[in-house]
Amino acid sequence: MSKDIEQILKKYKPGRREELIPILQEVQDENGLLSEEAIIRVGKYMGLSTTKIYGLATFYDQFRFLPAGKITITVCNGTSCFLNGSQAVISAIREATGLSEGQTSRDGSLSYEVVTCMGGCNNGPVVRINDEYSTRVKPEQIPALIKKLRFIIEND
Repeated sequence: MSKDIEQILKKYKPGRREELIPILQEVQDENGLLSEEAIIRVGKYMGLSTTKIYGLATFYDQFRFLPAGKITITVCNGTSCFLNGSQAVISAIREATGLSEGQTSRDGSLSYEVVTCMGGCNNGPVVRINDEYSTRVKPEQIPALIKKLRFIIEND
C-alpha cells in the first residue's frame, strides 16, 4: 500500500462510527482507492465487519475500489441531468472512449464513471473532468472533448 493506513488511523479514535466516512475519505485521498487491505485494516481498527464497511462505501458514489485513470470523466445522471439529456451524453462518451461506466482504459490514462448527483441540478447535464466542471453539456460536444483529452494524455 502506498501510504501507511496506520498513520491515518492514528488520527482517529477507535470505534467511533461517525468517523468512518472521514477515515475512508482520507485513505482514498492518500491511496487513490479503497483496497481490500484498507477495508480490512479500517474494520479491525473500528471494530466493524468488512461487510459493513464495504456496504457503506458502496452506498456512496465518491468511493472507488479500482484505480482511477490519470483523467477521470464523471457524468451526472441525477433526475434533473437525466431530464436535460445526460443519457445522450453518456452514450456519446461510451461511443467516443469505448469505455463502459466504471471502467478505466487499459493504459490507465482515462476513467469514466456515472454518479447520481453533482449538485448542479439547474445546469445539467454536468460533466466533471478531474476537478473541472462543465455544465449544460451536449452530446455533440463529446467527440471534440475526448480528442482534446487524448491529446493531453499523449503530450503529458
